[in-house]
Amino acid sequence: MNKRIIINTEFIATHSWPGCDIKEVDYLKHEHRHTFKVCLKFNVSHNDRDIEFIVEKRKIDNLLQKHFANKHLGARSCEDIAEELLLHFNAEYVSVSEDGENGAEVWR
Repeated sequence: MNKRIIINTEFIATHSWPGCDIKEVDYLKHEHRHTFKVCLKFNVSHNDRDIEFIVEKRKIDNLLQKHFANKHLGARSCEDIAEELLLHFNAEYVSVSEDGENGAEVWR
């Protein structure tokens, strides 16, 4: 049986897509705001958890507040943010969405 813990959090930031060449959404070239919704999953090996999710969520929120929240993230995409978090926290899975609607997933 496989087991994972799930941590959900969010942060507010702005980003832009300067290289956008799609006429219908060319407004994305300019800085715009989102509430980025984040989900991280970590494998655990037993029911008492190898990773306490409250402690891990604090670590994640601290990093998000320090490096992402209320900042202009430049041209970083949801994929970029998810990959950074996956690697930094050694997670098995990360999803990042814009306002809980559209987004990206990365996993090992």
